[in-house]
Amino acid sequence: MIPKEAEPGDDTAGLLYYLYGPGKRDEHVDPHMVAAWDPFVPDPVKSDEFSISDLAMLLDAPVRALTGKKPPLHVFHVAVRNPPEDRTLTDDEWARVAREMMHASGIAPHTDDQGCRWVAVRHADDHIHIVATRAREDGRQPDTSWSKLRMQEAARRFEVEFGLRRLTHGDGTARRWSKTGEAEKAERRGLSETSRETLQRAVREAAAAAVSDADFFERLAVAGLRVKQRIAPDGNVTGYSVALPGDRDGGQKPVWFPGTRLAPDLSLPRVRERWSGAPVNAAVTPAAMWRAAAEKVSAAAEQLGAGGLHEGAGDVAALGDLIVVSAVVAPYLVRSQMRRAAYEFERASRAPSARRMEGQARELYRESTYVLSRSVSSVGRSDTVAALGFLLALVTAVQASQRWHEAQEHRAQAEAAGRAGRLLHEAVEVTTGANAARGYRSRSKRTTARKGTGRRAAVAPGGKLMAGAVQEAVPEHAREVLADPAWPALRAQLVEVEKTGEDPADVLATVAARRELTSADSVAEVLVWRVEGWRRQRSPAAGASGSATTAAPTGSSGRTGPASKQGTPSPTRQTPGEEQQRKGPKQGR
Repeated sequence: MIPKEAEPGDDTAGLLYYLYGPGKRDEHVDPHMVAAWDPFVPDPVKSDEFSISDLAMLLDAPVRALTGKKPPLHVFHVAVRNPPEDRTLTDDEWARVAREMMHASGIAPHTDDQGCRWVAVRHADDHIHIVATRAREDGRQPDTSWSKLRMQEAARRFEVEFGLRRLTHGDGTARRWSKTGEAEKAERRGLSETSRETLQRAVREAAAAAVSDADFFERLAVAGLRVKQRIAPDGNVTGYSVALPGDRDGGQKPVWFPGTRLAPDLSLPRVRERWSGAPVNAAVTPAAMWRAAAEKVSAAAEQLGAGGLHEGAGDVAALGDLIVVSAVVAPYLVRSQMRRAAYEFERASRAPSARRMEGQARELYRESTYVLSRSVSSVGRSDTVAALGFLLALVTAVQASQRWHEAQEHRAQAEAAGRAGRLLHEAVEVTTGANAARGYRSRSKRTTARKGTGRRAAVAPGGKLMAGAVQEAVPEHAREVLADPAWPALRAQLVEVEKTGEDPADVLATVAARRELTSADSVAEVLVWRVEGWRRQRSPAAGASGSATTAAPTGSSGRTGPASKQGTPSPTRQTPGEEQQRKGPKQGR
């Protein structure tokens, strides 16, 4: 939850007309009042006898009644917004938020019946606007000197109570969220994400793989972005802005986003820090790409943060770049999990402290990034067997970064690393299942049942009791699996396996034997991911390809994340917006 206090104003009626109106781009939907200083104040949109002008007069009455000097800017305005992934709050919940924010800000304390007048207007699912006038009923001025800090503290309490994503304020590392108007515009254009989100991802991928200014700007152009450089009188480039082709404002001018507006670490000075160290030395053959990268990542995980706070901040930043590039070049089978992991780790890559881009861990991560970005065009990137070792090393590195953040008491960053680690773990298990499918030899279903039960009759697809398959395939884990909340999802996967003509018990035993299960937090969930990988590898699309490539992922584990853009940095020009409009999963060639 993000409360943002706007600059004070002097036009109460004008602000209310805007909040109750359609918005600048018709982004306001169902504007209505959710709370006010007096519960009996009518809502202008629900009353034929009470207008917006009447509401403004009531709010301004204490200001007009002041006998002394009136404040020149008497309008207090704060917007309270939830991130897109949070659940939608009800009007009653938003009303509670509004009352608590007015109490925390000093505008209208709970036990003070002489506080200022205010109203809260909601015109979108994810936020409200609170308008107040800086004049108390007793003629005094409210004390709002600590309003921002106290409203942030109130927001943290609501995040816990309402089960929202817990944010950390004040460290300058938070993601730049898209505005409501941007989301409405993307919806009207039929896009799955806003221009800001598309640009964030494209610029981050270019910055992660680049080794110089020229390389960075070339990669932005190759990605299909419009690029505008800011050049100082001495000829040096001091900044840049990017825009999506076809993305224009009401005046038909391109909508430009400076790098610093996309993310705190995408300003040109912060981008340049990535290649400010020693030249990258990563001389490996393309065939050894995944193995070489895995070795470097494993070595770096042991060194992460060993050089102190500032060096550790540089280490996690370099690890974030590596995950971004890994998501771009990952096998199609786990591309969706890797994309979401890169999205989640973005906050973890920004430590709330100065960063020093030297150190052994940072150098090894940058070398791994260079290896992956330069070798992808020469090696089969869908080689899941070779990629598995790298993914395991990456999980270890992310866990090391989580421990480092916890030691530094960076709660938001540690939580982000934890979410990314879980997604990477999912990618490992899906890859494990796919590798098991490669060596699986299909055979006709056995007609004899387990020992002592005689022969069993043929059963229609989906009719077999899958609990029996679990007991046959993994007897040592059967009791745990059948009692796990993930068991229904595993059963559904096994039913789909049986529909292909394979024996679910054989398939389950094959994927279970691929890697140990004793360390899994949820054996059932791990088996769900492995069977899913097996099914993707054995799908008709994969079989028809006649090669080691795999079909694109057609499902997910139920998490949500940013829409992903396919492809890698290459000489082929591609407009990011075009990818959003493509239908269906991309298939390996």
